[in-house]
Amino acid sequence: MTSFEDLVLFIRNEISEFQKQITREKLIEDDLGVTGDEADELIISFSQSFFVDIIDFNFSKYFYSEPPSFFDTEKRHRLTIGDLEKAIELKKLT
Repeated sequence: MTSFEDLVLFIRNEISEFQKQITREKLIEDDLGVTGDEADELIISFSQSFFVDIIDFNFSKYFYSEPPSFFDTEKRHRLTIGDLEKAIELKKLT
């Protein structure tokens, strides 16, 4: 069974962030600065590492393009580390 600490270690290694505190409430894009291609790579690697189905995951629903466009004013849904933890339990991220 995967622990929260395993998920935090995975996130730290994937985004090379070893200074910030990572909690369940941290927003992947706003708090950790993961967006665009980096977000795509993170979620794909997350899916492969934790055997989570992402077939229905809509990247643009949660992440801005890289770099965010001045004209891209559509508000994104919030994705937290806690959401990833739940996805591990459910084996699906939507």
